[in-house]
Amino acid sequence: MVRVTDLDTFSALLAPEGQELLAVLRDHDPADELAAATRLRRDHPAPLVSAALGQARLRQRAAAKFGADAARMYFTPNGVEQSTRATVAAHRAARLAALGVRSLADLCCGIGGDALALARAGIRVLAVDRDPLACAAARANAGALGLADLIEVRCTDVTEVDTAGYDAVFVDPARRKGVRGGRVFDPEAYAPPLSWAVGAARSAPYAALKIAPGVPHEALPEDAEAEWISDAGDVKEAVLWFGTGRGGARRATLLPAGDSLVGAGLPDPEPGPVGDWLYEPDGAVIRAHLVADVAERVGGRLIDPTIAYVTADRLVPTPYATAYAVTDVLPFNVKKLRALLRERAVGVAVIKKRGSAVEPEELRKKLRLAGPRSCTVFLTRVAGAPTMLLGHPAGERA
Repeated sequence: MVRVTDLDTFSALLAPEGQELLAVLRDHDPADELAAATRLRRDHPAPLVSAALGQARLRQRAAAKFGADAARMYFTPNGVEQSTRATVAAHRAARLAALGVRSLADLCCGIGGDALALARAGIRVLAVDRDPLACAAARANAGALGLADLIEVRCTDVTEVDTAGYDAVFVDPARRKGVRGGRVFDPEAYAPPLSWAVGAARSAPYAALKIAPGVPHEALPEDAEAEWISDAGDVKEAVLWFGTGRGGARRATLLPAGDSLVGAGLPDPEPGPVGDWLYEPDGAVIRAHLVADVAERVGGRLIDPTIAYVTADRLVPTPYATAYAVTDVLPFNVKKLRALLRERAVGVAVIKKRGSAVEPEELRKKLRLAGPRSCTVFLTRVAGAPTMLLGHPAGERA
């Protein structure tokens, strides 16, 4: 329950005195916060100074997701934690706009990050959330970014909203317990539950439903297209799309370039010996179960039936996996690895693992690296046996 005082303090930040404080704190150093608080409290009410300092901290944290816009936006702690990264939101908004969507109900809108991206794509948005403080932030953000004419914010329970008449529905259920709480992995423990969200999605001509990227594939509705999205190599989310005509399809999209791989329903390739090249599929590809599609593109095979590394005898560039030239394939042995890296004067080792219980940082301590050269070490399994693969990224010299 949001206290009235929270809303009153937030409203004060929007008033001239609050805006003056936020402007002063725009580029402040968090290390100087105590001194700044002492100085500002001489001329401004202490609660307002505390609120402005808190908002300044949130804006600095939010810059990783919202870029330069964060300096003009308004946040709650939950809003920073749970908001969609702006690049991902823009990708979704572009897909909806390309489908012809011109009006949309954004259910569980939070501080309005997705609504902003949708409005920038030319879509009129009804943004709904039951948290009064989040709704206040969403309204403020729409105004701060010049999008208030396209975004209507409504504070109510999303399950009570009539979405009839809108071209599309977007649902982003809460998947965390509190600001510092852990993630919720059971889709029916989302707020609202996945089953309700799917029902709401099916009620509209088009819909996008944001879910956790680790959702079990067996929990996915057969009539939905599922898309896993990564940004700069980090898997950010999965989206269930309704109304696209691609029910059952599995897609991996890699931002910022926007490359998108649609699965062909291929069976996993047969494993085989490690070749001259090793391919590490992007996380979105792995989550979407499209490793077989990457293997087909590069003419490769798995190194082990349970490991998502692809190997091939020649280099075939692909945006969906990072390629490494393989120089050594050895049974796992710390002493042998240390001796080999010392012999080659390797001082920098990127240690990756998949299917290994060894912790990279613990191994790094044991290796005692020294020298001017670099190397990539893969700790994995090949045909069921613990194995070390040594190499370097394609295009780099050993």
